[in-house]
Amino acid sequence: RIFSFLDVVTLCRCAQVSRAWNVLALDGSNWQRIDLFDFQRDIEGRVVENISKRCGGFLRKLSLRGCLGVGDNALRTFAQNCRNIEVLNLNGCTKITDATCTSLSKFCSKLRHLDLASCTSITNLSLKALSEGCPLLEQLNISWCDQVTKDGVQALVRGCGGLRALFLKGCTQLEDEALKYIGAHCPELVTLNLQTCLQITDDGLITICRGCHKLQSLCASGCSNITDAILNALGQNCPRLRILEVARCSQLTDVGFTTLARNCHELEKMDLEECVQITDSTLIQLSIHCPRLQVLSLSHCELITDDGIRHLGNGACAHDRLEVIELDNCPLITDASLEHLKSCHSLERIELYDCQQITRAGIKRLRTHLPNIKVHAYFAPVTPPPSVGGSRQRFCRCCIIL
Repeated sequence: RIFSFLDVVTLCRCAQVSRAWNVLALDGSNWQRIDLFDFQRDIEGRVVENISKRCGGFLRKLSLRGCLGVGDNALRTFAQNCRNIEVLNLNGCTKITDATCTSLSKFCSKLRHLDLASCTSITNLSLKALSEGCPLLEQLNISWCDQVTKDGVQALVRGCGGLRALFLKGCTQLEDEALKYIGAHCPELVTLNLQTCLQITDDGLITICRGCHKLQSLCASGCSNITDAILNALGQNCPRLRILEVARCSQLTDVGFTTLARNCHELEKMDLEECVQITDSTLIQLSIHCPRLQVLSLSHCELITDDGIRHLGNGACAHDRLEVIELDNCPLITDASLEHLKSCHSLERIELYDCQQITRAGIKRLRTHLPNIKVHAYFAPVTPPPSVGGSRQRFCRCCIIL
């Protein structure tokens, strides 16, 4: 029982003490959760096979993240021996192919969380297999599996209707049709990541909003085709939304964010980087209607001014909630904004890269009120460096962390 509380490294050390301790330390009941990422990443397939034989039905959670040497054969043996596995992380195991998902489908019907991010050989066949053999699947990460298309998503959701989290970042072949299948079959969906799915438009995301009312986290950063129609649909259908990431979605405006803020009062994190059309009007609405806001990125939102930050600093989230605000490349921001943020007692970090009107003196005054805050900013050297060899040397701004 004492050994059951030990981590992988300590168990291995204990196993070397004596024969008796070896038996106790390597007992399968002590190896229900194994994460090799911080222990050893260059393991071979035979190690996984040995672990599976040792742990058998005891193993519930295994992370092989970044283990480049592990392939389909080892994972087939693993699936046969560890049929009670519930959480499996194969992120970055680039040798994995559809054969692994076929094995998991055949032997691991209790699988709930599966991470296949960056396993670029994965195709629609894997999703079809998981649909047929892993009906309890709740969380699936196939980010950067760019061979997956709408046909694979359709097969997946028809057999795994209980999905709560789906990560599709970098699945560049996905179109609106794939999202329509998700919206129709996954009413329990809470988290959806579509970052850089460049073909996605309003039509697909509106279907998600209408079919997934429990949605709490949506990442559509880089989906440059979406418009305010998405923000309106989120406001009307997804009142529990907590996280919204729409960086580089340059068609979004104050009108859409006004609807969103007035209906989604539980928002905690918003990434609006390069939403270049928004103005202080968006900040006014957030300050009034979003009292739980903790993290806000406004980098490259060049129309934001000190007045918008003033409203944010006086808003309901300012005193106890707001922890991070990013204002990189906001040219209209001055030291006055820093004065408005002095009352944000929970503020931990502020980004001010390339805010030309921010000064060292302004940052120093802010730190007198918030001594633990981390301020990241650029400042040009006061004097140019001396010339060398008769020619003036090029120099860049220096990054400072105060």
